[in-house]
Amino acid sequence: MRILVLDSALARCTAAVVADDVVLAARTEARKQGHEAMLPAMARDVLDETADGSDRIGLVAVTVGPGSFTGIRAGLALAHGIGLALGVPVIGVTVGEAIADAFPHLGERALWIVTDSRRGHIFLEQGAEIVSLALDALPQPAGKVAIAGGAALQVAARLAARGANIMLTDARFAVPRHIALIAARRHAGALPP
Repeated sequence: MRILVLDSALARCTAAVVADDVVLAARTEARKQGHEAMLPAMARDVLDETADGSDRIGLVAVTVGPGSFTGIRAGLALAHGIGLALGVPVIGVTVGEAIADAFPHLGERALWIVTDSRRGHIFLEQGAEIVSLALDALPQPAGKVAIAGGAALQVAARLAARGANIMLTDARFAVPRHIALIAARRHAGALPP
């Protein structure tokens, strides 16, 4: 099944078509604002590039946050419009779920996905829990932790200064392949809505 992936939750815009865990076409642009103007053109481009008649889009996967309210709203509106036009389901995926999917073997390390929410605050995503908190109010990890996401450098520095056992990853954004994989699992009922 081909999956159209739309991601505009953070400071970049991505549209991609993924089939059988392979990205067939993708467009990504760093962008703090203007997602609503850029994302439709990017979606059109990847759909045109992959329109070979062999398979059609069977699912639309869209990031639902945490992140920019305006970016998330733009992505959701476009996803629902395309889903309605094609008659296919629209499945939401959190940024953290998609990033976490790239780290299946962390051993005893917990994974913290941290997203900047401005003004000295972050979103901390651990499994199914997402909390907003001030950088100064970061909890002390109970054990070893791996840090990913857009605010990873800030959080890792603060935790390391307190003596926490941390591993800084290079994952800052969700990638289309993992957004599609999570959406496909959720659509199949393997993950809760």
